[in-house]
Amino acid sequence: MDTLQSKTLEYLANAKRRKFNDWLPSQFDFRDTWFPLSHANHVGKQAIRRIVHNQFIYLWREGERIVAADNHPDITGFRRRPANSFTAGSGLYKAVERYGYIWVWYGNPDNADQALIPHIPFLPKNGMGIPNYMRTTIRFDACSTLSVENLLDLTHADFLHGEVVGGEGEAKTDEAFFESTSETITRTRIVTGKPVSPIMRWVGGVRVKYQDFRSTLHVHLRSNVCIYYPRFDPGFDVPNVQPFVPSGPYSSRVDQIFSLADAPTPFRQLMPKVAFIVGPQDNSVMRPQNPRYINLDTRADLHSRFDAPGNRYRYLMNKLNERQKNSDFSYLSDVDPGANITELLGMNIKR
Repeated sequence: MDTLQSKTLEYLANAKRRKFNDWLPSQFDFRDTWFPLSHANHVGKQAIRRIVHNQFIYLWREGERIVAADNHPDITGFRRRPANSFTAGSGLYKAVERYGYIWVWYGNPDNADQALIPHIPFLPKNGMGIPNYMRTTIRFDACSTLSVENLLDLTHADFLHGEVVGGEGEAKTDEAFFESTSETITRTRIVTGKPVSPIMRWVGGVRVKYQDFRSTLHVHLRSNVCIYYPRFDPGFDVPNVQPFVPSGPYSSRVDQIFSLADAPTPFRQLMPKVAFIVGPQDNSVMRPQNPRYINLDTRADLHSRFDAPGNRYRYLMNKLNERQKNSDFSYLSDVDPGANITELLGMNIKR
């Protein structure tokens, strides 16, 4: 038996004795966070239902007041579900409208603080002026953590969406780095000489063959809110928000909002609709992967250097999970979800 084969067999034998897959996303049910459960313009007098970790929450308006409740307003008597601890026995959640979303506090209502709502610098705080065509809703047959990891993947857009938004072909340079706190991870990719994507050329009016590209993704771990800021030069910025609300271990929902004020009119109107092409492409990959992702597996989890942001994400999620399992729902000193992230996203960088 040669040396390589011997080492391989030794590795596989040891692998069976190691603790495999301490990454169990199905256990994550983080508390004390704001979830953007719905586009604000979808909530009116008639109650609508949303799901967070298999828990039904009903949303409606009573005049200027936003109501988030355990029960539909038409359900009475014995059919009403008992109020859970997140409502202090009232059956009503803390709710607020901001950035074009209805945010609901999931956790101890005594800890609800609007300062913990993530800052989104390219959307109006009061949500006014966001066109309906810049709002989309995509549902994934995968847990929210897998959806976030897919977005953190440095290569997935070129590989999976190249014909639409990726811009296939080699670039002159391609640099990536990330930074993190105990509850956020920020991944930045800087590419020079990237082939112009079809939608940017055909609809955006970018007539050159190559362009430079800088994209920053800022992820809030508790809520899975992903704030994405891509910048194209020559071209324009395509900022958007993708909040992966955890419906259950096999489903997540994304109410996405674009901010395309700097883009030409055709692109501004068409780009949000691309979500209905890109979303199913992502789902086609994640749907079959999800059962293996959320369950124990005896196989080694192999990865490359391109997976570094995803690995850090897993590490941070596990650390946060450990704290919450020990009834520590506090935010550490390095975390301020409401802090201004304009500079972090690279919005101040000149072209």
